[in-house]
Amino acid sequence: MAHTHGTCDERFEAVRDALGASLDGRDVGASVAVFLDGEPVVDLWGGYADAERTRPWERDTITCVWSTTKTMTALCALVLADRGVLDLDAPVAAYWPEFAAAGKEKVLVRHVLGHTSGLPVWRAPLRTEDLYDWPKLTSLLAAQPPDSAPGTVAGYHAVTQGYLIGEVVRRITGRTLGRFFAEEIAGPLGADFHIGLPPEHDHRVAPVIPPQTRAPEIVARGPGNPPIPAEIAATEAWRRAEIPSGNGFGNARSVAAVQSVLSDGGRGLLSAAGCERALEEQFLGEDEVLGTRMRYGMGYSIQGRSCSWGGWGGSIVLADLGTRMTVAYVMNRMLEEGPLGDDRGLGMVMAAYEGLRNAA
Repeated sequence: MAHTHGTCDERFEAVRDALGASLDGRDVGASVAVFLDGEPVVDLWGGYADAERTRPWERDTITCVWSTTKTMTALCALVLADRGVLDLDAPVAAYWPEFAAAGKEKVLVRHVLGHTSGLPVWRAPLRTEDLYDWPKLTSLLAAQPPDSAPGTVAGYHAVTQGYLIGEVVRRITGRTLGRFFAEEIAGPLGADFHIGLPPEHDHRVAPVIPPQTRAPEIVARGPGNPPIPAEIAATEAWRRAEIPSGNGFGNARSVAAVQSVLSDGGRGLLSAAGCERALEEQFLGEDEVLGTRMRYGMGYSIQGRSCSWGGWGGSIVLADLGTRMTVAYVMNRMLEEGPLGDDRGLGMVMAAYEGLRNAA
């Protein structure tokens, strides 16, 4: 079995086995972490940081986690709500007056977090480089009419959600979401996760390896608006930008460290009640973009007392408030087996639950 590095509580050896098997199989380089009661019980990595397998994946290797970044954006909103400066039940326009245009005065902040605001995509044609023009993209969203009545239809806001929540955060705090996250969440936690990567970290990045095959459901949707090829993650423009929907850089340790705030009672960043808000159901039914049944909470997919989300190609994080466990998996080789990715991350999560049974 592939050699792995790091630490692993003996009760969670199934996680080490799962990572080793994945590195022997479909992975090139990857990391997995498990936090229990706010403490790391698994912090493992292995494989290679490049497709040619010449550079080992190190302890501080980071990579683009795509939509797993959304969990960081959601946490920013939950923190502001817990501080009493953001009302999740208030209209977006209460913080962003221009947003009330075109019949959106009844779109609430929680509708955006629950993918039911009616703004899953931009309707105006866009180029890839428009992703870096924050004023343009937020102005277009403010002017655009919703596709559906707020709160009634779920359509995964794959890219728009980050700009919508990010602009609300900017209007409230005067800071970009990436800066707010760095100063108020990652900094206090000592977490090596970045939304907008400073150049001094470039040498640590493992470039993503684009999927060799595309899921038919995703191909059928077309190239997207704007088109976002996987190769874009290797560009300097992508690393420097702040795209709160999808350009966060980190590894399993940093992802788990941040999201374990929810499973560990808030860790000084949230109250216990503030953590519970992540589990408030916003929608249950068919997501018209993903084409599958989803149960959305406040910025997360929810099941029981756990909340989770994953990124394009395979990364994932799950925070279980009931068992006080958080599991994260981050890798560089992207796979695309369906609208919700592949099962590598699920294998890590299931192995962590096996360890949890051993820990009982």
